[in-house]
Order: sequence, then C-alpha cells, then structure tokens
Amino acid sequence: SSPGGIRILVAAMTDEMEIWFERGVTDGLPVVPPTRERVDRMLGGTSRAREALVAEVPPNYGRATVEKLAINAVMAGCRPEYFPVVLAVVEAACDPAFNLHGQSGTTNATSPLIIVNGPIRARLGVNCAAGVFGPGYRANATIGRALRLVMINLGGTKAGEISMSTFGHPGRYTYCIGEHEEVSPWEPLHVERGHAPDESTVTVFPGEGPFIINDHLSREAAQLVASLGWSAAGVWNHKSFPLYGHTLWVIGPEHAKTIGEAGWSKLDVKRHLFETVRRRARELEPGPDGAESGRLKHIGASDPDALIPKFPSVEEIMVVVAGGTAGRFSAVVPGWMGGEIGAIPVTRVIEA
Repeated sequence: SSPGGIRILVAAMTDEMEIWFERGVTDGLPVVPPTRERVDRMLGGTSRAREALVAEVPPNYGRATVEKLAINAVMAGCRPEYFPVVLAVVEAACDPAFNLHGQSGTTNATSPLIIVNGPIRARLGVNCAAGVFGPGYRANATIGRALRLVMINLGGTKAGEISMSTFGHPGRYTYCIGEHEEVSPWEPLHVERGHAPDESTVTVFPGEGPFIINDHLSREAAQLVASLGWSAAGVWNHKSFPLYGHTLWVIGPEHAKTIGEAGWSKLDVKRHLFETVRRRARELEPGPDGAESGRLKHIGASDPDALIPKFPSVEEIMVVVAGGTAGRFSAVVPGWMGGEIGAIPVTRVIEA
C-alpha cells in the first residue's frame, strides 16, 4: 500500500516460458528460450554459415537455414556438440526418398526414428543400451525433439492441422536411439549401408511405436528368429500379408548373442524372417462383400494354398542391435508405406 492507503498493483512480467506456447512453436512441452547468446553458442557447433540453406522442410517447405535449425535445437535443449547430428538428421529426413511430406499428414502413427551409429555415440553420450527407447539421456531426448520442433515450426506439422494421425505415438515427442555396436555380433547399420566403421552417421526410419517381444525360452537361432518373426505377424493387421514397406527389428543383446553364436549372419536372420513368417492365401481371402481384406484382391485367381510372406522382401527387413544386457527382449518397429507413395530409410554422414 502507498502512504495514502491506495494499493498499487503492478502487473507481473509475462512468464518467458509461456510466451513460446502463445506463439505456437512448442510440441506441448516447455522449450528453452532461444536467446541470441544461446543461438550463437549453438552455431559454434558447426563451421557452416548461419544463412546457409540445409533443406526445405515438408509439407510447408519452410527454409531450414543453419540459424533456424540452431534456434530449434536450442529450444529442444540440445548442447552445441549435438548440432552436427541435428543437421545430418534434418538433411536425411528432408530427402524426398524419406517422404516426410506424407508422414507429416498421414492418419497413421508413423514418426521419424533416428538411429545413430559410429564413434560419435560415445562422445555425445547417446544411449544405446538399457532403456534405449526411454527417458534419461539428454542426447537422445533433445536430438529427437529437435527434429520434431523443426517439423512443427518450419514444416508446419502441427497436431490437428496438418498432422492428422488418428492416434500418434509418444515417439512424436522424441524418437532417437543409438545402435549398441559393441555387443553386436554383426556389422553395424551404417557399415551395412556402405559407410566406414569410423564414420558417424544417422539413419532415419519411418516408424510406428516399438512393440516389445519377450522371449526367455528360445535357445536355438532358428527357433528364436522364428519367434521374433511370428510375434510381429500381426503388425498393421493380421491380414497384411505382405506388408507395404520396411520393418525394423531392434534385437536385444542377449537375443543377438544366441543368434550370433550359432554362426548366423544378419542376412541369415533376414532371410529366415522372410521365409518363415507366411500364411496360406486362403486365410487372406476378401470378406463376403467382396471388399479387399488384406493385400490380395483377386485371391480366386491364385493358388489358395500358396504361402504368402508377411514381409515384401528380404531387402525391406532391417536389423540393428540395441538395448540392455539383463533380459531376453527384442523389439519390432513397423514401418510406414513402401513403393512409389511411401518412404524408405535414409542415411547421412555427420560432419566432423
């Protein structure tokens, strides 16, 4: 109160966290305010000029300059040393082959899953082991979140406007893992895709949420791989034979050890999945009204006992090793669409 007894009310300053919600530039969670000082520090993580164009982000094709990406990386909570990874992720996601445009507006639940490979995993503290899909690691959480904020703020992918997924999934906040290369019996994903072991890369995969497979019983490679495959037989739906595109297996270290010690290569795993998980054509017939149920529109013209594969090809099966070493678990991540209107995984090298 003033000496004269008149109460003077002073309006509180606007909360700096609320401003960003009001501007519509968040993913529903608070963001780090992108002050000039913070953005300049982020730009110190790359030698690229701040005005350089990295990509045009679908579906609105907003211009993703280095500076604009730095702003979104700051808001996501990234450290400057993460920024080269963010740049590579945006380049990969905006490759036309990945079809970010389609994924941004689909009624399905796909989201770009980022897989980090190479020496940079250790330098940045990218989680590849226990809880790999979960919380607790800043690098995974903020690199994945940076892409989602870029999709919202530069691509226009806002929920209920362009993003029309019926359900979505939690990976639409952040979806980033590292491959646990050190415990894998096989070549890591980036080497399989043509890169040197000492290079660091990101691969973006158009993925739904992970489905966890619990198999503490199988002890033989053939038995275990078949178990992993049949556990995934119902993804999309039980009559989707074959699927439309890629499928990613994230095989846990204990399962990978069982398979690897039997002398199986990664290609052996893929071939066994493709050859084993099949259903008879008669089980995939259209419904009584003649409408398509599954992928076979003209079942009467084919052999009703023909075995139809769940997966479209060996090449569209992907395998990485990740997760902890204290349980016999693996995961399958269903992909999105394939073919001319779909998406394929894309890999980019992270700049030194």
